[in-house]
Amino acid sequence: MKWECQELGSILLLLLAVCVCLSVGVQGQVTDPTEVSALREIRRNLVDPMKNLSNWDRGDPCSSNWTGIGCYNKTLNDGYLHIQDLELLNMNLSGTLSPELGSLSYLKILDFMWNSISGSIPKEIGNIKTLVLLLLNGNQLTGPLPEELGYLPNLDRIQIDQNKISGELPKSFANLNKTKHFHMNNNSISGQIPHELSRLPKLVHFLLDNNNLSGHLPPEFSQLPNLLIIQLDNNHFDGTAIPASYSNMSKLLKMSLRNCGLQGPIPDLSKIPQLSYIDLSSNQLSGSIPPNKLSDNMTTIILSNNNLSGNIPVNFSRLPYIERLSLANNRLNGSVPATIWENRTLTGGHRLIMDFENNMLSSISGSTTTPPNVSLQLEGNPLCSRANLGRFCGSNQDEVESESPRNNPVGCPSQACPPSYEYPPVYPVSCVCAAPLLVEYRLKSPGFLRFNPYRNGFEEYLSSGLRLYQYQLDVNSIIWQEGPRLKMSLKLFPENGSYVFNTSEVWRIWRMFTGWQVPDNDTFGPYELLNFILLDPYKTDIVIPPSKSGLSTGALVGIILGTLAFAVALSAVVSLLIYRIYLRKPHGVPNSRRVSRNPIKIDGVRGFTYEEMAVATNNFSDSQQVGQGGYGKVYKGILADGTVVAIKRAQEGSLQGDKEFFTEIELLSRLHHRNLVSLVGLCDEEGEQMLVYEFMANGTLREHISAKCKQPLSFASRLRLALGSAKGILYLHTEADPPIFHRDIKATNILLDSKYMAKVADFGLSRLAPVPDIQGLTPTHVSTVVKGTPGYLDPEYFLTHKLTDKSDVYSLGVVFLELLTGMHPIQHGKNIVREVNVAYRAGIIFSVIDERMGSYPSGCVEKFVDLALRCCQDETDARPTMMEVVRELENISSLVPDFDTSTSIPSGSITSPSYSSNIRNPFISSDVSGSDLISGVVPDISPR
Repeated sequence: MKWECQELGSILLLLLAVCVCLSVGVQGQVTDPTEVSALREIRRNLVDPMKNLSNWDRGDPCSSNWTGIGCYNKTLNDGYLHIQDLELLNMNLSGTLSPELGSLSYLKILDFMWNSISGSIPKEIGNIKTLVLLLLNGNQLTGPLPEELGYLPNLDRIQIDQNKISGELPKSFANLNKTKHFHMNNNSISGQIPHELSRLPKLVHFLLDNNNLSGHLPPEFSQLPNLLIIQLDNNHFDGTAIPASYSNMSKLLKMSLRNCGLQGPIPDLSKIPQLSYIDLSSNQLSGSIPPNKLSDNMTTIILSNNNLSGNIPVNFSRLPYIERLSLANNRLNGSVPATIWENRTLTGGHRLIMDFENNMLSSISGSTTTPPNVSLQLEGNPLCSRANLGRFCGSNQDEVESESPRNNPVGCPSQACPPSYEYPPVYPVSCVCAAPLLVEYRLKSPGFLRFNPYRNGFEEYLSSGLRLYQYQLDVNSIIWQEGPRLKMSLKLFPENGSYVFNTSEVWRIWRMFTGWQVPDNDTFGPYELLNFILLDPYKTDIVIPPSKSGLSTGALVGIILGTLAFAVALSAVVSLLIYRIYLRKPHGVPNSRRVSRNPIKIDGVRGFTYEEMAVATNNFSDSQQVGQGGYGKVYKGILADGTVVAIKRAQEGSLQGDKEFFTEIELLSRLHHRNLVSLVGLCDEEGEQMLVYEFMANGTLREHISAKCKQPLSFASRLRLALGSAKGILYLHTEADPPIFHRDIKATNILLDSKYMAKVADFGLSRLAPVPDIQGLTPTHVSTVVKGTPGYLDPEYFLTHKLTDKSDVYSLGVVFLELLTGMHPIQHGKNIVREVNVAYRAGIIFSVIDERMGSYPSGCVEKFVDLALRCCQDETDARPTMMEVVRELENISSLVPDFDTSTSIPSGSITSPSYSSNIRNPFISSDVSGSDLISGVVPDISPR
């Protein structure tokens, strides 16, 4: 025995050393000190009038004024946490960008969009080799683009548009082999476009319109294998021609070279199979329009304000989707081919606008009758002298397309929703109030000039990209801006049946936009987020998530694997110790289930033999099994004296040691209350452990508030069950000696006896409350590994590992909400506490009350809801004590006319089910994480 103790001590010391090493490893996961210092310097250089970044001083990685969001996330590498994302969108910041940005050597997203930051772009950003998104658009930045930016090997997107950047495009940008998006429009970039950029293998969008570029268009750009959009409007390529090689851009969708001072002929673009948009207007192009047929995808051809001559090609007649054909202010002659509009039917809001004004056209070859939605403008041509063409020769102006906010859906009362809530216009169920997310969004280079025909396609594209239903998206208004660019005001509504988005959904949608996770579309082109606005229902509830564990996926996997390895090693050591001790014990007695030994004797707890248990359960027949959990199976048994009991038999592998088994039995033996399930006895023979409880004939509370229950409980019955449960827990907290924290209160652990009295069960996870120390001071909590059931778990306990009596209060509050609504704690991603909170604050609480209760006193229900929500406060101190809960329930009960304090079947409730009823399990839930009364194997929930 002495050797066994010494060996056990050595093993414990070894395990302690391992734990210390693990602890040191965890404590070493701090943010890289160099990056912490850099972050302080970055903030110091920024002017933050709204104090949006004040949380950085506390190490909080996120802050918000809800007109913009600032956040940095972290990833684990080389033993330190490194800043991975730095997002400061629309934060009212000014000042300058600090060179210390270059010290954030693990950064992937650098986002300062839509602020008022001035100064130059630090060349040190070129040191961030991990950078994927460089987003600086919408500021007041000046100076040239640093050459160093051309050495960012992982850069996918560079957005510096809408600044005051000057100087030339660095030739080093030809090294950006992974860059797909060059968005540099609306600056003062000058000089020649480097032909070296034609080596960029991934380039998709090349947007440099509204700059001061000069020289010539590089012919080598025809070699760009993936270029979809080239947009260079309003630059100064004076006297140069469009390279003929551009007809070989095999994937091009859009070519926009408006007002660039270009001369020479239009190249033959008929070889580009998917081309849909051409704007070469306001140049000095000459010669005739190439006669070859363009792509069938063509929607827009704008060649106005040039020096083009010759005839209008008849091949324009064979373009099935053409919507805009503008050839005005040229020197075209001959006739207008009526085949362009003949036999054309336009539906779905499509229009065909043909502007041939101010040319030398003399006639129309064919019918002069145009179909509906076709507009022909011929003013300033000789043919207008013919009287019968006057309708085409007046002054025409394009309509200004816009979308006004929609009215309430038909039949919905106006102003019936609370502030910040409204009726979604196309919900499957009308007149449902919901709080939208407001998104300002812009298409930077769409492939059309009128939105209405594409509206449905856009809604389908964006809702699908955001993983929402199409009815959740409303394009509230649109406005065309210079470019042309299309600015939109969007409203995103929660899924039908919800009033608001939950926190995770808000952040998921935000990340979809800011990370460009919605794929670009050929028709709608590149997009950008301008603003993301949260209304009042979200300002108080949405919490900006820190980087949770602060770990990358790889690091998290490593930690999990390390933990598993440690657990395996620990199990092996313990198993070795047990095996060695076992070898030193005498083995004269066979390890048989049927061989008895001296039973544990505890006052008030009856001891049973294995034979008695076998007889009571018909030799543990499957027909007698009424439930199963992580600890073992539960059988209905009938003792020799006729007493009906529930026998919980531990399965092999769940057996406890003598000391632990004795401790828990002793604990249960001291609990005597009408609202706690009573322990009748136990069986403890070699290789066998069984607990015998009073049989609860009417199953679990969860079964009786389930939608499957044929005769639902009345409000008075539910209130009585709530009061009984609360009294049982109050006994544990105040009268048990010592007091006990239950730790796993839930609707499946509240059982109903034959008279429908609620009794709290399952003390397998219970912990003794703290006792006074030598100075007479009682700690307020027990520090313990987090265990419990998702949906019922106290968030404070989850985060701090500090178990208190208020943890039970929180869980019971969730049970109260189940009683009131019939909902599950977590269902389809919705949390019952949040859903009821939202409805309560919106003044629509009765919309979530269980309709199956029948009539109920509304004032009493409101008081019950208020109590339940106070129990479910995140802050421990804000919750009532269990004594206060019981008193409040008693006060509410006194106001209910039909409240029955007896133990008979509740009025308006259900008849007693027999054993063979649809309630399969009258004593224990089949949920493994649920109703095991002793040593239940419950999945641990670790903070994430």
